[in-house]
Amino acid sequence: MGKTELFLTIVLFNLFFVFFVVAVMIYIRKYQQRKKEYLNEIEINNEIHQKELLATQLEIQQATMQQIGRELHDNIGQKLTLVSLYTQQMLYENKVPEASERIEQVSQIINQSLHDLRSLSKTLTDDNINKKEIVTLIQEEVDNTNSFKKCNIVFEHNFDRLDLSFVHKNVLLRITQEFIQNSIKHSQCKNIYIKLNTSEDFLWQLEINDDGIGFDTSKTLNHGIGLTNMKNRAKIINADFTIESEKNKGTQVKIILKRNP
Repeated sequence: MGKTELFLTIVLFNLFFVFFVVAVMIYIRKYQQRKKEYLNEIEINNEIHQKELLATQLEIQQATMQQIGRELHDNIGQKLTLVSLYTQQMLYENKVPEASERIEQVSQIINQSLHDLRSLSKTLTDDNINKKEIVTLIQEEVDNTNSFKKCNIVFEHNFDRLDLSFVHKNVLLRITQEFIQNSIKHSQCKNIYIKLNTSEDFLWQLEINDDGIGFDTSKTLNHGIGLTNMKNRAKIINADFTIESEKNKGTQVKIILKRNP
């Protein structure tokens, strides 16, 4: 083999080697790209599946609450009404003053229980959420909780009417209820402040904070279920959810639903 042939062989070998390396690099790059696209697709599908699962859970919970509300109204409510009528008849027929006073007390307790039961039944039904504005629904929850005098709740908003779907109103109401229940149960708070506002940048922003003992957000043993419920509800409508808490300085939750671009 002459020098020219050897030189050509070396050049061809080097070219082949370069082409081989380039081909391998292109293959690896395409493989990594396909892998990334595949993982992104899996993540998107998982996110869609998770949202569908959360939406289904919400529907099941709502259907369950509807059934409970109807049962309270149609069954237990009717029985309490009947008992109330019996006590009124006993009060009318009784001639002993001491007994009359006690019967009157029992009658008042039954009537108050019946009133509370009807209010609870309305709260658990879709019609109550569909027919009322979100500010009315939250204000009713605030008034009902304030009546127990366990914690003072203040509700502020910069609008009176906002066109929201049932799902949005349900999410806002349930998150508010969840926070109030968690705060009263765990935080030892004296005050809870609720703000619901709208602006050009977002459809609505719900901000709730208390002045309780706070907690470590990385250790949510006592608050985990409540926090998970709030986060999951926010995910259903693609709302941003943040929570901040500091020991002896209270807890704040903020949920923002941005307007579509």
